[in-house]
Amino acid sequence: MKRILFIGDVVGKAGCNFVSAKLGMIKQHYGVDITVINGENSAQGNGISRASAQQLVRVGADVITTGNHAFRRKNDLDIFEEDYIIRPANYPEGGCIGRGACTLDMGAYSVAVVNLMGTVYMDQLDNPFTKIDEILDGIDTPNIFLDFHAEATSEKKAMGHYLTGRVSGVFGTHTHVQTADEAVLGGHTAYITDLGMTGPELSCLGVEIGPVIQRFRFHMPVMFHEADEKCFLCGVVVEFDEKSGKSHKIERIIIR
Repeated sequence: MKRILFIGDVVGKAGCNFVSAKLGMIKQHYGVDITVINGENSAQGNGISRASAQQLVRVGADVITTGNHAFRRKNDLDIFEEDYIIRPANYPEGGCIGRGACTLDMGAYSVAVVNLMGTVYMDQLDNPFTKIDEILDGIDTPNIFLDFHAEATSEKKAMGHYLTGRVSGVFGTHTHVQTADEAVLGGHTAYITDLGMTGPELSCLGVEIGPVIQRFRFHMPVMFHEADEKCFLCGVVVEFDEKSGKSHKIERIIIR
């Protein structure tokens, strides 16, 4: 049996620093073999930079996934040429930098990590259900985990059921709010609708509360800033059989 840790959307410098402070302890406590972190908001709460990505890798991330904010930092787009970072695979082909999946060679076994983005209330990318079929045809390992960056619960639930028995795990990201519906679907596929976020807990999804309230009250432009409050870390630890790709246990974690 092996264990994989998936950490929800890391928000800003505070989130990165909290990962730096806690990840070693978490990996030791849970006996983690592989760590995957969603870092799409790790640079000042909006996008990912080379500096924020490298910080997450230095402290123990094996793979960094992203989402709809992947390309916000125009001066750092070359980071998507790195092996350790992936972006949603269903961006249109032909003009998009980076890859939507990667495979980690762990010696006696390998693990594939795939990144997809939903299309309900999101950018209209290629159909994620069609795209995952294409991707799975080209993966030569039973150990496959998907970060599905999507807004709608129904779309994430549907993807979990669509991939039951076909992948080892489907983990939703994007909403920054951890859900309590973790399960092993069909005795094979670990699932949760949303991993949650890593960053300031007393905030509006990682940013200061005041401007968000002002925006909703008066519908006037405001400037959002990262919140400067005590942080928490949200994610899951999954125990899986590296020979069959079958997940046996999923545990939600919240570290304060």
